[in-house]
Amino acid sequence: MTTNAARRARRSRLVRPIGAPLPASFYDRPTEQVARDLLGAILECRTPDGVAAGRIVETEAYLGEHDLACHAAAGLTPRTEPLYGPPGIAYVYFIYGMHWCFNAVTRAKGEPSAVLVRAIEPVKGLELMRERRGARRDVDLTNGPAKLCDAIGIDGHFNRAVLQRGPLTIREGVPIPDSRVAVTPRIGITRCADWPLRWIVRDSEFVSGRRA
Repeated sequence: MTTNAARRARRSRLVRPIGAPLPASFYDRPTEQVARDLLGAILECRTPDGVAAGRIVETEAYLGEHDLACHAAAGLTPRTEPLYGPPGIAYVYFIYGMHWCFNAVTRAKGEPSAVLVRAIEPVKGLELMRERRGARRDVDLTNGPAKLCDAIGIDGHFNRAVLQRGPLTIREGVPIPDSRVAVTPRIGITRCADWPLRWIVRDSEFVSGRRA
């Protein structure tokens, strides 16, 4: 099978009907389990410009105040307050003075932790993503946490959004078998950087970075 044919085959396996929103109980579990099980789910954002969505192919778990790479390491502050909220809400934060990143809050209220969505494969609103991002290649539209927020329209207005309803939703997708999943240390951080808390779909070209 040629490289292009193989890519088309991989994408065809993932292009399936989009399901119902994941319930709050899905997020009320250990963060590592949620991060693994979010692979294959659909992240959807509705804005006045239209609807854009993508299948999640890369996640990272951030575990709470003892995890120095987690924002909760600073304790309860106005910025980190959503991390302490109920499971199944959005934690959207601004980095480098220019980019937004999206997280799904996990575990029970008062136990600050979340899953960072690092990459998605576009499944809806591709033209809208191209207009927003201006990327030369489609693979560069959503292969990073800031890129995907730009592409599907996530910004600070969605902080604390309930993910079971409204304009920002995570929906049921196609489960990804363990044979297609790899676990690596988190990337782009300096603290607790060796903790194996990053999950990726091995054969997705949209994964933001790779580490053995």
